[in-house]
Amino acid sequence: MTLEIISAHEIVFSGEVSSVTLPGELGQFTVLKDHAPLISVLVKGPVKYTDAKGEKGSFEIAGGLADVNDNVISVCVY
Repeated sequence: MTLEIISAHEIVFSGEVSSVTLPGELGQFTVLKDHAPLISVLVKGPVKYTDAKGEKGSFEIAGGLADVNDNVISVCVY
């Protein structure tokens, strides 16, 4: 899957991942390969991901939006 984390000022992360956990309005949720399409409001919390090499990463956000479609996760944050 491809994860793109974008803020108003920069591309924070762009790369291949095997999983992503996002802080949704109703709680954290995890996106895996072939996840159903969705759009979600994000709240303050960590975006956690495991990259294609198995290494884990995390990025703290104040909120934003996530779009999942065809194994592409686009996260717009502020």
